[in-house]
Amino acid sequence: MRFHIQQDSDIPASSQLYNQICFAIAARHFPPGHRLPSTRQLAMQTGLHRNTISKVYRQLENDGVVEAMAGSGIYVRDQQNPREIKLAPGPRSRHLPDIDREVRQSVDGLLNAGCTLQQARDLFTREIDWRLRCGARVLVSTPREDIGASMLIAEELTPHLDVPVEVVPMEELESVLESSSNGTVVTSRYFLQPVEEIARRHSVRAVPVDLNDFRHELDLLKDLKAGSCVGLVSISPGILRAAEVILHSMRGNELLLMTATPDLSSRLLALLRASSHVLCDRPSLPLVEQSLRQNRAQLMRLPQVHCAQSYLGTATIDLLRKEIGLLNLEAIRLDNP
Repeated sequence: MRFHIQQDSDIPASSQLYNQICFAIAARHFPPGHRLPSTRQLAMQTGLHRNTISKVYRQLENDGVVEAMAGSGIYVRDQQNPREIKLAPGPRSRHLPDIDREVRQSVDGLLNAGCTLQQARDLFTREIDWRLRCGARVLVSTPREDIGASMLIAEELTPHLDVPVEVVPMEELESVLESSSNGTVVTSRYFLQPVEEIARRHSVRAVPVDLNDFRHELDLLKDLKAGSCVGLVSISPGILRAAEVILHSMRGNELLLMTATPDLSSRLLALLRASSHVLCDRPSLPLVEQSLRQNRAQLMRLPQVHCAQSYLGTATIDLLRKEIGLLNLEAIRLDNP
């Protein structure tokens, strides 16, 4: 993936690069464990000074998005993937032909490490209890100012998960987990570090979801004629801010850009009047269409409306669904031996 910097822009070059790298990671252009380009490579590609790139990398590391490995480079942070559990109807599994042997080896390993039998039992019990809590519900959490991002995530997860999905502002997550620490916390990679810190204090798992790469929408924006007016509508102010920086980095001042949340009817109408193309998320589409119908007489021409059908990548939904489903199966088996 190549990054584009508008050198004469009012938006600092470091902000342009930071937002583009964050999007590349959130959309899995750079998957977990991927080594980011060196400062020298990025300097040659973008024309930025290596000190500016190093500053961006330090900010990404402080935000918990990447990790620096001495002598190796900068890597996308890779959370430890949970062990895949393959279950069969019977007490034994074809994938695990000798479960008793697996258990004995696990216990032997703990004893060899210096644990007593009672300590080994406590460790197993704690791990099982933790997994049962994780499969109880899903809490989707982002900062209150960008709760729209949580609503987008929850809307797309709910039809695919067999557990309750709740939206919780990050500012309230601590108190919610204090009253009941059952569940898995889900967030965008943009907010993983602060959410993870709260979840860790309550022994709850925090899982980042990956975004759609929005390839179709980006290709459309790249092909628009210079001078076109583009409107972006989303229930998430954070998405609008990031999209504005990324689009500016791609096209500079070639395009006139307007943004609006669908609840601001006057701003939305101004956007629809000026724009030749409108890009929106799925929750915003009904309000965009309603405003077009109600104000059709005031519009010189109708803009072309493009709705992004998904906010999350398909793979991340499938992975979370599988993981939550397996945790629920574990709970059922333990409740009904």
